[in-house]
Amino acid sequence: AAILPDHAGEGQGRILQRFPEKDWEDSPFPQGIELFCQPSGWQLVPERQPASFFVAVLTDINSERHYCACFTFWEGLDNPQKAEASEADEADEELAVIQPTKVFGPKSLVLVSRLDYTEVFRNCLGLIYTVHVDGLSVPLETVIGNLLTCVIPIAGGSQRTITLGAGDRQVIQTPINDSLPISGSSVAQLFRQLGIVNVLYLFCAALTEHKILFLSSSYQRLTDACRGLLAIMFPLKYSFTYVPILPGKLLEVLSTPTPFIIGVNSFFRSETQELLDVIIADLDGGTVTIPECVHISLLPEPLLQQTQTALSMVLDPELEVADHAFPPQSTQPSALKIQDKEIRGVFLWLFARLFQGYRWCLHIIRIHPEPVIRFHKAAFLGQRALTEDDFLMKVLDGMAFAGFVSERGPPYRATDLFDELVANEVERIRQEEACPHKVLNHVKELAEQLFKNENPYPAVAMHKVQRPSENSQTSTQNQTPFPVLDDVAVQLFIDHAAAKLKTAPPVVKAEVKGMVPSGPPLGDIVDRNGNVMANSARRLEVVRNCITYIFENKMLEAKKLMPAVLRALKGRAARVCLTQELNQHVLQNRAVLDDQQFDYIVRMMNCTLQWLISFINIPQCITQFAYSCVQEHMVWTTMQFWEAMFYSDVQNHIRALYLETEDGEQQNNSEQQDGSGNGREISALELASEQSRLWPTLSKEMQTERVQKEESTVFSQAIHYANRMSYLLLPLDTSKNRLLRSSGLGDVESVSNSYVTNSIAGSMAESYDTESGFEDAESSDVANSVVRFINRFVDKVCNESGVTNEHLKALHTMIPDIVQMHIETLDAVHRESKRLPPIQKPKLLRPTLLPGEELVMDGMRVHLIPDGREEATGLMGGPPLLPAEGAIFLTTYRLIFKGTPTDPLVGEQVVTRSFPIASLTKEKRISVTLTMDQFVQEGLQLRSCTFQLMKIAFDEEVASDLAEVFRKHVHKLRYPQHVQGTFAFTVGQCGKMVVEHKTKDKNQSLKTLSKNLVKTAKRTIGRQYVTRKKYSPPTWENRSSFQSELDEDEISVSEEVEQSTLTLSSTIRSSDRQTMSNVVERACCRDYQRLGLGTLSNSLTRSKNEPFRISTVNRMYTVCRSYPGLLIVPQSIPDSTIQRISRCYRQNRFPVVCWRNSRTKAVLLRSAGLHAKGVVGFFKSPNASTAGTNNDLCRTLLTCACVAGKWGSIRGSGRLSAYNPDVGTRLAGKESPQPNGGPSEALFLRQQKAYLYIIGDKAQLKGGKQDSFQQWEVVPIDVCDVRQVKNSFKKLMKACVPSSSTSDPNMSFLRCLEDSEWMLHRVLQVSVLVVELLDTGSSVMVSLEDGWDVTTQVVSLVQLLSDPYYRTFDGFRLLVEKEWLSFGHRFSHRGAQTLGSQSSGFTPVFLQFLDCVHQIHLQFPMEFEFSQYYLKFLAYHYVSNRFRTFLLDSDYERIELGVLYEEKGERKSPQVCKSVWDYIDRLNKKTPIFYNYMFSPEDDEVLRPYTFISNLKVWDFYMEETLSEGPSYDWELRGRQERVAEETADKPETTGPKSQRRIVWPCYDSLSKVVPDAITKLLQDLQSLEAELGQTSEKWKDTWDKIKTTQRTETKLESKVRLRLWGNIFRKDRLIPQIVFDKFCPSLTRSFEGILFKKGALLKPWKPRWFVLDKTKHQLRYYETRQDKECKGVIELADVESVTAGTPAMGAPKNIEEKAFFDLKTTKRVYNFCAQDSLNAQLWMDSVQSCLSDA
Repeated sequence: AAILPDHAGEGQGRILQRFPEKDWEDSPFPQGIELFCQPSGWQLVPERQPASFFVAVLTDINSERHYCACFTFWEGLDNPQKAEASEADEADEELAVIQPTKVFGPKSLVLVSRLDYTEVFRNCLGLIYTVHVDGLSVPLETVIGNLLTCVIPIAGGSQRTITLGAGDRQVIQTPINDSLPISGSSVAQLFRQLGIVNVLYLFCAALTEHKILFLSSSYQRLTDACRGLLAIMFPLKYSFTYVPILPGKLLEVLSTPTPFIIGVNSFFRSETQELLDVIIADLDGGTVTIPECVHISLLPEPLLQQTQTALSMVLDPELEVADHAFPPQSTQPSALKIQDKEIRGVFLWLFARLFQGYRWCLHIIRIHPEPVIRFHKAAFLGQRALTEDDFLMKVLDGMAFAGFVSERGPPYRATDLFDELVANEVERIRQEEACPHKVLNHVKELAEQLFKNENPYPAVAMHKVQRPSENSQTSTQNQTPFPVLDDVAVQLFIDHAAAKLKTAPPVVKAEVKGMVPSGPPLGDIVDRNGNVMANSARRLEVVRNCITYIFENKMLEAKKLMPAVLRALKGRAARVCLTQELNQHVLQNRAVLDDQQFDYIVRMMNCTLQWLISFINIPQCITQFAYSCVQEHMVWTTMQFWEAMFYSDVQNHIRALYLETEDGEQQNNSEQQDGSGNGREISALELASEQSRLWPTLSKEMQTERVQKEESTVFSQAIHYANRMSYLLLPLDTSKNRLLRSSGLGDVESVSNSYVTNSIAGSMAESYDTESGFEDAESSDVANSVVRFINRFVDKVCNESGVTNEHLKALHTMIPDIVQMHIETLDAVHRESKRLPPIQKPKLLRPTLLPGEELVMDGMRVHLIPDGREEATGLMGGPPLLPAEGAIFLTTYRLIFKGTPTDPLVGEQVVTRSFPIASLTKEKRISVTLTMDQFVQEGLQLRSCTFQLMKIAFDEEVASDLAEVFRKHVHKLRYPQHVQGTFAFTVGQCGKMVVEHKTKDKNQSLKTLSKNLVKTAKRTIGRQYVTRKKYSPPTWENRSSFQSELDEDEISVSEEVEQSTLTLSSTIRSSDRQTMSNVVERACCRDYQRLGLGTLSNSLTRSKNEPFRISTVNRMYTVCRSYPGLLIVPQSIPDSTIQRISRCYRQNRFPVVCWRNSRTKAVLLRSAGLHAKGVVGFFKSPNASTAGTNNDLCRTLLTCACVAGKWGSIRGSGRLSAYNPDVGTRLAGKESPQPNGGPSEALFLRQQKAYLYIIGDKAQLKGGKQDSFQQWEVVPIDVCDVRQVKNSFKKLMKACVPSSSTSDPNMSFLRCLEDSEWMLHRVLQVSVLVVELLDTGSSVMVSLEDGWDVTTQVVSLVQLLSDPYYRTFDGFRLLVEKEWLSFGHRFSHRGAQTLGSQSSGFTPVFLQFLDCVHQIHLQFPMEFEFSQYYLKFLAYHYVSNRFRTFLLDSDYERIELGVLYEEKGERKSPQVCKSVWDYIDRLNKKTPIFYNYMFSPEDDEVLRPYTFISNLKVWDFYMEETLSEGPSYDWELRGRQERVAEETADKPETTGPKSQRRIVWPCYDSLSKVVPDAITKLLQDLQSLEAELGQTSEKWKDTWDKIKTTQRTETKLESKVRLRLWGNIFRKDRLIPQIVFDKFCPSLTRSFEGILFKKGALLKPWKPRWFVLDKTKHQLRYYETRQDKECKGVIELADVESVTAGTPAMGAPKNIEEKAFFDLKTTKRVYNFCAQDSLNAQLWMDSVQSCLSDA
């Protein structure tokens, strides 16, 4: 049809004429064509434009493409605007002057055709225009009539000459094969415009269904680019929106959600900018822009690389020889048209490699009446080992591939170049792929064929088409407008041609159909590629042997091979081998096995299913019971799996059906073929091809019969599958079915591609879907869900396979009966199975329990799964200790796993992992697949803040409700209602979780007192005086563990005296003085007295010159609940003032003194931060009672400052500012000039120092009152919020104990550690700063947050760094008791110890403090009396709730519960320690585990640690574990385990001699035990030797101290004394064995040394020399003096013949007894020696003799 649109005033196109006026029958007229003639809009222009031509492509509703060739020229018009301007007012006249008198409007000639002949269209439309412009004598009607009626030949590879009757002649050639696209030179152009990589991106994007937009200012280039992209996608056809030229008015189409390939003029570039998911290719600029959110899957390697190489050789042949010294003469690329075909040849070669062997994965399910074909995607990917390949997965899932299967699937059809390539050239491609030149030759061969297809007669050049003459194009004179044509004349042409066609014989396209060859099968290809791991013959042999052993009942042999078999089953070949082997061992469709054999076979089947990628037929031998053991696999609930199995079986049956119908002769022939060497079975596709060929020759009856037979074959298979599916989906115990519920059987989606559209398949399935859309999730009725699942399956496959509706209905009524029948038979089997003896599993090992610890739930069989820590999995060397099989035990104190590794190589080892139940921080359900059994199991992941993680999977024998009970118990034990429900309180009581015991309490009155005291305290808040309360204490007999609680009460309810003169001693009655020791100890008065901060004198008066006093203002805990009862305050501040100022501070935590520097007398104070509204705001409040508090506050601070600064000089004013915000930023680590990370003195500690520095939170210090006298300075710092600590700790735990291993570099250990921001350096920096200030004489007040978290950390660290006392056992204990316990760190709240504090989460503030101490310990190892283990011990037990020490939030709460002093009373059970300190003391007496042997402190050493992050180390407490015995912090367990080990070791060994060597695994053995440090080892040896000798052994500490003092003395004494001392030890005191002596005296380890007189050579005098007897080197050396390093002479002991007593010779020293002389005879000479006395001489002789005898 020819259309002549015109412009309209509104810029709209309008159709002027169309021919023919009525639509052709077979092609409707495309609506909206005028938009495509001027895609940028209809506009008038001032100058004539040259005529233009392009081809737009329209797609109709039937997906048919119409090619619209648009020829546009410009016609002159009178300017309509000029006329309007002259009528308008004067303002427009200027405008009118500028407007030209003539404008030009576009007019288009459009040719719409379903054929794509761009050049022919260009010539024809150009001719029409030429006839019009040049005024040729030919009528336009004749030209158009001829154009509409010319006939194009239908046959492939023919040519026709056409003429339009204007003296023109054109030859049209039709391509030989229609299926191959025609590209001209468009592909080569596309590569030239965009480059190789960009086009490959677009190619992959188009195949994986992304949106692609081309931009260019040329319309024809847009069309060519789109055509080129489609051409390289062959044999796939693009089936989404395809608009090479999109008009500007339709730009909203770009927002469509579906994929597209669209071209847009670059005029509209700005409107394409906000498209977020569109890949934009700019043809003019040569760029491809891929948005961030779009991920394009690229071709798999090495294909991508090989394709790029081949393309570059085609496009740029010079590249290869660019470096050659003598490049060849001609390396020009081919002509554009040839190059185009070569590029297409590369892509054909690529697709042949991608799709090789695809025909072997086609399932033919019906042959008649139409072939129905399915593609088995999983098998295709699995056999090519590409299951993980993203690109191929997406391509096979795509619409284009679905079209490919439906078009190329049928086995009997016409074939083309691609079919031949896949069938015959695969072998060649495979051999040549590594050699680019051979690939290029192949590509050129393909290019030749493609070129020949497009140009069957390349020599023909008979084109003759007139073009417009030059002057007619350029002339500007008025051209006549294009005339209106006579439609009657044109119609006559059309009618005349139509009449001719009717009489002509019908044109039939000769189509040569034939069988489509399949090419080599997939298996061959992959095998040759050599996936060695999966297919090695050795592995298959192992699988066969193992199965043979099992069936022959050689179970030991089978057990050895089992792990290797399970590994081999990852390979496809081994899985196929397994199914074949099992089929061979089956007799009459069944095999009877005993339990053990059955267990092994089921294991192997489970493993096979685990790795199942492609379908493997399950042998029919499996009985119902065997089915029930392999049910728990996701594969059974995958619809695609069942479809693939079903279609595979249907294909086999259809094949069998037609093989039977062959007559006898053919059967004989086929048998003969099979007998010959290379004969093979006829495949289903070949059969189908043959049947399709014969189909037209069959009679109607035969055809109907075959259709019915096929239909009933499919129907019978559907019934069979309904049975099969019910086998595998119904569990043995139908009361529980975890698999079905968890997977949600509702997914009907199928990924395999079908020849039938999904709309048919969905029609029947919908009715079931709508009923059961939401029921599946809730329904626990297994039968219903199984019926629904099978129904959906049957609907889908039967619709696609063309089963009749009657049969389908019959199936639907049958399925519920089948399922019900199976349930009944399963019940019987279930009953039977319960009677079977259980399969032997490893014996459950019982854990050793602590005294008082009891089991809450007995062991449940579980598997301990490896987590992200690699040590135990064998990845870092050694056998895998995990996974392990054993049991999990829940006790009142711990969660314990105990079991043995599943790896047989380490089967004798015992694996233990445990943690206190109180330390559980997170518990979540997980699904676990066990490597051995391949079941998907319910599991739990339990994470503990002791840096432990347990991933457990419950064994199938554990009922799911039992697992639920376990979870509930865990939760109940983890979060008891009250702190009294924790293990520290319930220890030793019955295992039931009891919070309140109703038993009668001995000290009932005492409890009452405690309660009354608390009530009184609550009532007296705000009251100033408390009246004395009479109370008679119980007699001594009634006092037991609550004894000392009474003492606190006695103090607390005391008479109020005049406040300023109140002292502690005045409030205590003499009868109760005996109980004072407890108070003094608890209130840390010992420490205050040691520091000289306050004393408890007996007199009522006290020395007024003491600056500080112990105040009892808080003795009833009325001023501040979280402070201790006794506090240090300045002498001059009365208690009434304290009560007033406490209200300004958060939680009433007012400033108190906690430490004093003994040298500078500066004091350290602590308090909470001020109230959020700021002090000023607080005092402006209308409450009159607070008047004057502001002054009190200032006075208190001044007093603290002045008292501290009394010894400092009185300074003048003139300081800059009291508020110095720079310091805080420097503290945050932004500027740390000092090497240890603290602020530099030059910057910070200026010449004029304040008396008092207040360290406060930056956020809280706004609005504070400035000190007018410049007595103090505020240092604002950023503090870590508790929320930050909490989140940081979670990240730290995940870094140190990851739940799963990852290869992501962003999740590496160091990266996670950095991300955790575990901010130790901040706390350490502030602490170092405070230490500096105190050391220079300024007092410091730490006033942060609520005063119980960061404040406590800082003040504790400051004291630890400044005062050596706190680095001893006693001092550290005192520090923790004072600063953490008495000053109310909220241990229960921060540790989330009860149900109430569960929501607040675990916040390890104390752990951070211990980590800081650990960092300092690492830097100053000689300054601490305690070892690193001591810190780990505290870190473990502060969360374990084994001791009461770290329970509750303050002394007040401890008194309320009656636990503050009970630790001191008599204990009911001596084994149960209630205080961690008592436990440590007791342990310390037995073993030196807590002691640091390097402890040798310097006097009054102030520590200044480095605080840069680079100086800090990860604490090994976070990383280490001991799988052999679990955590080592419960010492009794170690003792018991050792005893058990000894008992087992005592059994007589019949084996040969044992090696002394021992393998030590880093995560299994306790290194301290297996490789103890030498000193501990020697002390142990010493104890065991003493025990052997029957002597009472000394305590290790006494021995150690004795040796240390001995060593000190030794260094000071002269040699005489030293030798005598050691002589005594050697001779008399045999208590210290030689080995200990050697160990502890390094100077004597190798030698015996001392002064001897030696007689010189002839005539030389006797001289004293320092002799050293070296046992190691076997020498006697002598030196001038002891200090001398240079040896004067050596006597080799090897040369010594004898040592004998000597006589005094001439010149010998005087006054020496005769027996002091001895001689040493060597082979060369005799040496004369003289010792200091006879004893010494004897000692020397013995020593030398012992050396000689040792040698």
